[in-house]
Amino acid sequence: MIRINGKVIALSMMAAALTAGATDIKMITSTPESQWSDGGEVVITPYDNTVPDDVMVTRYAAQTMHGFGGCFNELGGKALKALGKEERARVLEMLFDKEAGLNFSVCRTPVGANDFATEWYSYDETPGDFELKKFSVKHDRKYLIPYIKWALEVNPSLRIWASPWSAPQWMKTNGHYSNRAADINGLDPKKEVPAGNDQMILEPEYLTAYSKYLSRYVTEYRKEGIDIFMLQFQNEPYTFNIWPNCSWTPGGMTTFIGSYLGPEFEATHPEVELWLGTLNTDRFDHVETMLGDDAVARYIKGVGVQWEGKDIVDKIFRKYPGLPIIQTENECGDGSNDWAAAEHTYGLMKKYIGDGAGLYMYFNMVLDQDCMSSWGWKQNTMVVVDTKSKKAVFTPEYYVMKHFSRYVQPGAKRLITMGTDENLLAFENSDGSRVVVVYNPEEQTRNMSVSLGCDEVMKLSLKPRSFNTLLITD
Repeated sequence: MIRINGKVIALSMMAAALTAGATDIKMITSTPESQWSDGGEVVITPYDNTVPDDVMVTRYAAQTMHGFGGCFNELGGKALKALGKEERARVLEMLFDKEAGLNFSVCRTPVGANDFATEWYSYDETPGDFELKKFSVKHDRKYLIPYIKWALEVNPSLRIWASPWSAPQWMKTNGHYSNRAADINGLDPKKEVPAGNDQMILEPEYLTAYSKYLSRYVTEYRKEGIDIFMLQFQNEPYTFNIWPNCSWTPGGMTTFIGSYLGPEFEATHPEVELWLGTLNTDRFDHVETMLGDDAVARYIKGVGVQWEGKDIVDKIFRKYPGLPIIQTENECGDGSNDWAAAEHTYGLMKKYIGDGAGLYMYFNMVLDQDCMSSWGWKQNTMVVVDTKSKKAVFTPEYYVMKHFSRYVQPGAKRLITMGTDENLLAFENSDGSRVVVVYNPEEQTRNMSVSLGCDEVMKLSLKPRSFNTLLITD
């Protein structure tokens, strides 16, 4: 007997539901020495229920996968703009093409400045402009909008969602884009607003103006030829740090979503989904408080989580089975861009997806050789652009993302697996093909067996510290 989503299922019943006939298996392997290569022939043997296998891949489905993606940060667009047309086209193809690239289906963009913008800005920094007469997305036309449009030229079906890091400063209690003081941002330490406090001014005229500000953003981006299909109204509301951000309490978020943002978008952009996020907290009780409010629940179509949020994905998945969950930002590293960073990212993907998230997103798709935020800290990236040589290099994290995104199609189902190996995920695409991604963290070759139901068994020889994808077609 096993338990799936709270239901006990007998193995005999499961066996009856499994089908036979894996006729073709393609294996791709990445190691520190060879980051994308043919994994060789896979040995197939008949299933023998007297011989235990390391893992059984069932045909029982968990969540639906929405795909994989990354974030269009302004510094990434600036780095790409430094390249010649031919090299930039190569990078864009390697990121967004469905065959040669990462096959990204959903990407994120900031509403105004984030920590990888060129500088602080919002779309309306005129104090008291409640009618938003000075609203303008002009700043984005230099780097951010071209970056998104380049991606859409490669993959016109790419879907874009958005989230702000900070509201305009005049809408905030301390009049500043940040809530934590540092020399680099000029915030007076006396005006800090630690997490657990509302940094937004919660008076009706301010919340009304901010809901209209976010709606206006969607309208203006549509004029630029970019459709926003989903909005998460605040990046990391539990953050206390030096770059653009804004802290909120559950009460403040509940009020804003239920009484202002929801009604505004229902009236002006009913086609845009509103999601609860991006939540960087392990306080599941806060999620319950917000989703337990009828006014909020009416508008919320899903939940986005990142960082500390990974610890409550399974709880959200179990309590709200009809509500999709996505991971919205990977843990970004320190600019090392090495194999260990890729191994860490694999572990995060296994955690989020294994617990019920249907989308995994990388943060900085592209950065220049410094990998430095405008607020003085380094992060990892999938593509490093050398602005002097005008060449781009793809990092190990690019390839670990590709092991999933290239073959797991939007609409695929994650398959329930049984066994002792915790470094394997399996999926079934809508065309019936199956994808198994397995990681060998050991310093030596690992031999393992993976049964495809009660029919065939794949005998695998996994290279040391390798990521491996098996595409199985019947």
